[in-house]
Amino acid sequence: MRYILPLLILIVSCSAPKRAQWHYKRALANGLKVEQDSDTIRITTIDSIPVIKNDTIVWEKVITYKDTVVQFRTVTLPKTRWQTRVEMRERIKIEKIKGDTIVQKAKAEQKVTYITRWWPFWLGLAIPFVLRLAWSAILSKLNK
Repeated sequence: MRYILPLLILIVSCSAPKRAQWHYKRALANGLKVEQDSDTIRITTIDSIPVIKNDTIVWEKVITYKDTVVQFRTVTLPKTRWQTRVEMRERIKIEKIKGDTIVQKAKAEQKVTYITRWWPFWLGLAIPFVLRLAWSAILSKLNK
């Protein structure tokens, strides 16, 4: 009986591609922007080819061009609530500084002051002596 629930969860749960597709759709709904951009790079190479002219070998320079296409994939993620909050706080601090107000961070210094209460200590030492004296006085009166 206890193995049925985990077995059902494994059978019913989504596969990895379905989960990835679901997360991708959720990201697009929340503001994900995927942009594909491409750029062409031209590579020039200089080759030398031997050519025979008038019974002599002459090296001629040949310039060749090769084009390559490079694709860039830029992903713009939307900001979370926490990121926008922090950004707004920083903007407010910058505006306060620009507005001729000085914003200083408070430096917290921790000073620990211990107040030693000595009266419980002295009371704890005095009570047994007083009790012993009282007890001995009571016993001495009873023994007479």
